[in-house]
Amino acid sequence: MVDAKTDVMQQVRQQAAITNARALVEKINEHCFERCVPTPGSSLSSGEQTCFNNCMEKYMGAWNATSRQYLSHVQKGM
Repeated sequence: MVDAKTDVMQQVRQQAAITNARALVEKINEHCFERCVPTPGSSLSSGEQTCFNNCMEKYMGAWNATSRQYLSHVQKGM
């Protein structure tokens, strides 16, 4: 019984991680692309690439910090 419960918990964690990763990619695309690429073309200019990379790094850093705080809070509650 314990193994089945552990397996289900692991599957739920994996699914949550996948969902969170998808949400992160969607938010980065939505926020950074709109901000850095005002007129989409066939390729990105070097300025657009730099803007997008910087925006993405900042967004991911904020996401990671938020995730760490959330996990810390959840673990303290257990």
